[in-house]
Amino acid sequence: MSEFKGIVAATITPFTPEGEFDEAVFGTILESNIKAGVDGFWVSGGTGESVLLTEDEVIRTAIVSVALCKGRAKSIVHVGALTTRSAIRMATGARNAGADAISCVPPFFYQPSDEAIINYYCAVADAADLPFFIYNQPKYTGVEFTVPLMEKMIKAIPQLVGVKHSAPDFNNIHRFTDMGLVVFTGHGSLCLPALSAGASGVVDGPLTVAPEIWVGIYNAYLEGSDTRARELQDKANKLIALAARFGMQATCKFLTGVRLDIDCGVPRLPIPALSEAQKRELLSAGEAMNVLKSP
Repeated sequence: MSEFKGIVAATITPFTPEGEFDEAVFGTILESNIKAGVDGFWVSGGTGESVLLTEDEVIRTAIVSVALCKGRAKSIVHVGALTTRSAIRMATGARNAGADAISCVPPFFYQPSDEAIINYYCAVADAADLPFFIYNQPKYTGVEFTVPLMEKMIKAIPQLVGVKHSAPDFNNIHRFTDMGLVVFTGHGSLCLPALSAGASGVVDGPLTVAPEIWVGIYNAYLEGSDTRARELQDKANKLIALAARFGMQATCKFLTGVRLDIDCGVPRLPIPALSEAQKRELLSAGEAMNVLKSP
């Protein structure tokens, strides 16, 4: 059985009032998630504002997350970048920090050929020589990993172990699993059906806010408690809907801050911050869902 499985929180990246990476708050968030039972962290991914971070900041998130996990949870560091050189530097930094794995979106902006994607991934994977996860997020990258393309990836990248599947084709969950890959659904709203389709677990941002919901779904699924799993999935979907309505990064930062009584800061531009009216709405919704306090 793969060492990569279960509930993986796509962490936010908290900032100080001056807009710098707040290591202390980051540590508080991770520690709270570990105590709630998460199996790992997807560090500096989309929820963590990855493309808005500097290379040094991504490397610091890797260092801090590895130090805090200490064998209690996996640290999967996202290193995707606009340039191959930048991705390689962050991948090397994640390796030196002791990360358990790296993840990477494909090249974006310029429309890459299959060969270009393979060359990019080979360079990044070889630099780190760690278990490697493809981040399949066509909504933002313009690249869809189909079964034929994934077959090419498997042949070309010996470090490839899995994929975070945030693409719309649900059927590819079981197709990729049948190819021997670890598959995490990137949609927290599909945790239960994805597990039933063969996924190893889930990676998403709202898990950071209320990890116990998804930990409960996973445990109920393993125990065969279908009714309990469906009840928790319904609750999870309401939190996902809030993030979709108000913005993933801003929602997760605000609700996590309220829940843990910390200041997570606001997202970096061009991601918008919440208005005061939106904060009031989120507080009301969070209270109604009973997610503003740790159980």
